[in-house]
Amino acid sequence: MPYKSILVPVDGGSADQQAVEMACRLAKKPRSKVYVIYVIQMSRALPLDAALGSETEKGEAALSRAERTADEEEYEIETELLQAREVGPAVVEEAVEREVDLIVMGLSYRKRFGQFTLGEAIPYVLKNAPCRVLISREAIAVPEKA
Repeated sequence: MPYKSILVPVDGGSADQQAVEMACRLAKKPRSKVYVIYVIQMSRALPLDAALGSETEKGEAALSRAERTADEEEYEIETELLQAREVGPAVVEEAVEREVDLIVMGLSYRKRFGQFTLGEAIPYVLKNAPCRVLISREAIAVPEKA
């Protein structure tokens, strides 16, 4: 199915590269737009436009890595750094504003209390996104046999 535009939220984690690669490959045939965003989650104690140096640097580094990944795929992307109270609603709002056809999200394999977890943003996006959502979970590290 051809997509006119694809949104890829990144968080600086290990699954970002695979999500950006996947979005670029899906976008190549119809020559779609690929938007990559990084959302800085702001504490409720701070104004939304407060300057957070270290978080901004982390976000810019994640977006730079996404640009390098897209360059390797020979694809041009648009990147944006956002500030919001919650990541999930910010992703859905951005998808609505940009009228994207697909959201591609990378998922690191994480456990919480001994159980695999999707975190908070992915379930929110799956429930509320107005378009298709593709989740790319990284592989589980398998211990080597002695």
